[in-house]
Amino acid sequence: MIYFVGAGPGAADLITLRGKKLLEEADQIIYAGSLVNPDLLGWAKSECVLHNSASMTLEEVTECFITGEQKHWLTLRLHTGDPSVYGAIREQMDRLRTLGFNYEVVPGVSSLSAAAAALRAEYTLPGVSQTLIVTRTAGRTAMPEKEDLASLAAHQASMAVFLSAGLLETLQQELLRGGYIPATPAAIVYKASWPDEKIIRCALKDIAARAAEAGINRTALVLVGGFLDRDYERSKLYDPGFTHGYRQGGK
Repeated sequence: MIYFVGAGPGAADLITLRGKKLLEEADQIIYAGSLVNPDLLGWAKSECVLHNSASMTLEEVTECFITGEQKHWLTLRLHTGDPSVYGAIREQMDRLRTLGFNYEVVPGVSSLSAAAAALRAEYTLPGVSQTLIVTRTAGRTAMPEKEDLASLAAHQASMAVFLSAGLLETLQQELLRGGYIPATPAAIVYKASWPDEKIIRCALKDIAARAAEAGINRTALVLVGGFLDRDYERSKLYDPGFTHGYRQGGK
């Protein structure tokens, strides 16, 4: 059996209970060595076969899957954060389907959640934004035609930008071109939940300069929007005058 497991954002104890159990049982672990906390591998059995996928191709990873199935091993493919967000797992799952191998996906805590926790922020504030856009800056991987940053910025929603710490000048220009004002609150969260986590709060117009000053050019999530400010409306859910299926509101 093959499992794709979300390792969480960084801190070893932010992996799920199911993910930890599978780590302890695995006969073979293929892990994203450039991103996954090595402390997680401390839960592996001493005889477990480890493969760092940082330098591997899809074909080489597939060969590990095949070897594991031939030996009746439990193979664990360990991805950073949650595998469904920029995890490149679809192409791996398609290979497994073609080969007729069984597999399962175990979700993980995304850096999207860890960054908000570090900032003590909520992406969906009443009166500010009820939409969260998760995207990236175009680099060697192009963006679909209708998903360029300027077009997305026009919505003025909360935004989380992955895989863009080395492209902050472009990111900043495109978001401003799309309609965010220069003073829009922004934050850069480097290695959310890791011991060396860094947080930079600033205006959108300053993110490239502030990141350069801090030497941040990778492994960071960029957050933009009014949700990082202090003004918002009280939620209806806990308003004493609001009626819902579990409570009758008063006057």
